[in-house]
Amino acid sequence: MTLTGPNRPRIGIPWRTSQEEVAGNRPKLQNYLDAVERAGGEPVTLSLARPEALHTELAELDGFVLPGSPADVNPAEYGASNRGKSAPPDLPREETDKAILGHAFGEQKPVLAICYGCQILNVYLGGTLIQDVHSETGTTVPHRRKDIQPEPPNDPRHDVRFTPESQLSKMAGSTQAVVNSSHHQSIAMPGRQLRITSQASDGVVEAVEWTGDANWVIGVQWHPERMGGDLLADRLFSELVSAAKGARRVSTLKS
Repeated sequence: MTLTGPNRPRIGIPWRTSQEEVAGNRPKLQNYLDAVERAGGEPVTLSLARPEALHTELAELDGFVLPGSPADVNPAEYGASNRGKSAPPDLPREETDKAILGHAFGEQKPVLAICYGCQILNVYLGGTLIQDVHSETGTTVPHRRKDIQPEPPNDPRHDVRFTPESQLSKMAGSTQAVVNSSHHQSIAMPGRQLRITSQASDGVVEAVEWTGDANWVIGVQWHPERMGGDLLADRLFSELVSAAKGARRVSTLKS
C-alpha cells in the first residue's frame, strides 16, 4: 500500500560519498530519493559533513535507507587488513551510518540497507566481509560489470534464492527472484542476530534480516532503487515506509 498525504513518514538517506556531497553530484543519490517518494515516504537527505547536527536530525526521522557507495568499509572495522582489493574507506560516511544504526536500533526505527549499506550493517553488528568476491571465491557468477569482458553497459542480473517464510520470500511471493548486481564485496560471517535469507547460486550472501526484536531491518546486496516497477523492489520500499509509519505511531504514543 502506498502512503500519501502531508504526514508521510520521513526517511533519512545519507549522501553516498563525501565527494558527491561536496560536488553536489546527485543523480545516483536521486534514485534512492525517488524510490522512497514513489513508496509514499518523504525522503530527507542527510549530510556527511555535519556530525554535530546529526543527533537532532535523526530524532526527527521515522526510518532510514543506507545507500550503496563506491567506497568499501575499512577492513580494520571487522578485524582484517586490506589485502589489496578493498577500495579506500569514506570515513564520514562510515561514521554517519554508524550513528544512524545506533539510533535506529535504539529507537526501533526501520532500516533498508542496500549494497554498501548492507555491508556496513553487517560490520556494525560484528560480522565480517569478503573483500573481493571474484578473486576470493572463484565464482563464475558475474556480480558486477567488471566481471564480464567486454564490459557491458548495464549491470548483470542473476538469480537469488530466498529462505522460505522469510520476509523477502513473502514480499517476492516466491523463494526465488532475479536481481541486478553491482558489488565486489559481500558478507562472510553474519553479524549478531542477522539471519541470512538470500543467496546467489554460488553461495554469495545476497540479503540478511534482523532477528533481534520486532524492528524492520533488512539488508540487500542488490540495487532495488534501480529496479522501479519490479514487484520485490517496489515492495521493499513500500514496506520500509509502512514500518516507518508504525514507528512514528509508537513514538507519538510514548511522547
